[in-house]
Amino acid sequence: MKKGFRYAIGEILIVIVGISIAFSMNKCADNHKDEATKNQYLTNIRNDIAIDKENLTANLAEIGSKIQTLNEVLPLINTDNPEKLKSLRHIFSLFSLVEFYPKDITYQTMINSGDFKLIDNFELKAAIETHYAAYKKILKDYERQEIIHRDYLGAYLMDYADYDAMRQGAFGFKNEQKFKNILQSMSGSLVFKKNATERGIKNCDSLLSILKSD
Repeated sequence: MKKGFRYAIGEILIVIVGISIAFSMNKCADNHKDEATKNQYLTNIRNDIAIDKENLTANLAEIGSKIQTLNEVLPLINTDNPEKLKSLRHIFSLFSLVEFYPKDITYQTMINSGDFKLIDNFELKAAIETHYAAYKKILKDYERQEIIHRDYLGAYLMDYADYDAMRQGAFGFKNEQKFKNILQSMSGSLVFKKNATERGIKNCDSLLSILKSD
């Protein structure tokens, strides 16, 4: 009787130990999987930020070129300066938008899936959140130029640009004071965009430095 009882207790203990080992192994496997997932996310974010920095750097050069062109062109508009006609080929380069689309799919995926909690480093988590929140302000500054192009420049080109006259060698932009006002507004918006772009590059460098040291 006693032997049977001890045998039963032994069997129960074996089962309990077996369950505990299996649970520990599963927990260890889950932790390993979570760590691998976290590291993959961080690698993707690092790659995303590197691409954002590359795009912002290219934008900064283009914005600087447009500001320089405006500085050269604006003094000629609404004057009889013979150099004004030569500025036509530069003026049209001002009509293209400098755009920026942050690569935030990885970050949004982490937020929407709940996987952002996998990052257990508080400072790193705060740095990532701060970085992507800062993009909203950068995009707002970029939007200034879009509004000018959409609401003012587009309407002006429809109503006052004489392309036939341009093909015949004339300046072709009527109501030059209005045109100059629009270009001056563009110049101001580009300064905002330039400052925002420089902030974006600085933010990218800061986060990349943190990600590298993590």
